[in-house]
Amino acid sequence: MNVYFGHYDFGGYLMKLSCLQENLSKGLSIISRAVATRTTLPITQNVLLSTDQSQLKLAATNLEIAISCWVGAKIENEGAITVPARVFNEFISSLPSDIISLNLKHHTLELKCGRYEARINGLDAADFPPIPQVGDGFRTKMKAEDLKQAISQVAFAAATEESRPVLTGVQTEFEGGRLTLAAADGFRLAVHRSNLLEPVKDKVSMIIPAKAYNELNRLMTDPEQEVEITLNTQKSQILFKMKNIEMVSQLIQGTFPNYTQLIPQTYTTKARIDVAEFQRAIKMASIFARDGSGIARLIITPGATVEAGKLTISARADEIGDNIGEIDALVDGEAAKIAFNARYLSDVLSVIKQAQVSLEVTTPSNPGVIRPVGADNYDHVVMPMFVQW
Repeated sequence: MNVYFGHYDFGGYLMKLSCLQENLSKGLSIISRAVATRTTLPITQNVLLSTDQSQLKLAATNLEIAISCWVGAKIENEGAITVPARVFNEFISSLPSDIISLNLKHHTLELKCGRYEARINGLDAADFPPIPQVGDGFRTKMKAEDLKQAISQVAFAAATEESRPVLTGVQTEFEGGRLTLAAADGFRLAVHRSNLLEPVKDKVSMIIPAKAYNELNRLMTDPEQEVEITLNTQKSQILFKMKNIEMVSQLIQGTFPNYTQLIPQTYTTKARIDVAEFQRAIKMASIFARDGSGIARLIITPGATVEAGKLTISARADEIGDNIGEIDALVDGEAAKIAFNARYLSDVLSVIKQAQVSLEVTTPSNPGVIRPVGADNYDHVVMPMFVQW
């Protein structure tokens, strides 16, 4: 990370403190996913322990994201050290639920808990990559529950391969009182709109790595809490602040595709389907589809009345066999057929909370749109697969 805020002078301090095993173990689990795994900078495989505002601060970074967590502690001497994350985490999580004392002597951290003790060799905290301080810049707030739903319904649609870096991120747009998230991998597009607690004056757009959003989702365990969002003035890093937890992420530089052009505005056939029934039919089709290029064929058939329509879902694999499933649907428009990647349908259905979805299609070669019924803040576009009918 390229923001530097100086470093402590640790020369005169021998850190000495005590805290509860349960709290320390929980704090380590919070920051552990930010610890680097494969890296050319070995110290990023360590966790930073430092005293901060009468608490124990834990921090980890893989140079793309940094997570900090504050744990209640009784501080006797101020100080800081970095220790190997895996060893420290495993040892702390194995200890009984009791008070742990941590005492730093030179570069060795001594731990005592009941009848157990250990000594772990550390590295100087001054050599640890500085955790960015995202100061005055763009700032807003939103409910964790709303942000969590937005991330859950969008981030999975981002690309996982690095050939087009911007597609591994989530287009994030703040405008007025609204946050819009969009992600696409070339085969599907997810767009979610939600409300901010604090409206913003100017429209601000950025691309946040999907991996960072997924980590943030993991950290938001209390749906009632508020998340404070701050973008630094250079528009290179963003800070998400919760109670006793902070996460800083680098941004992806580049221009995200104009996704609004990819959302079909009209349809010739619209089917309204029960989500649970749709999921069941797709799950069964997937058993055969995975050996048949992942293809699930959908046929929408209108009935004598709108309520009497049906959706037929089938899949086949030449060497294994085939299956057909039929579910009720409210069909508006003409008969239609279209094929999709079964996994893409399964992915989107698994993140929709409403009981029903609408599927809008035009031709077998045009994308389909899935929307939750009863909510107008989510659009999911899926590209069709070309098949011989």
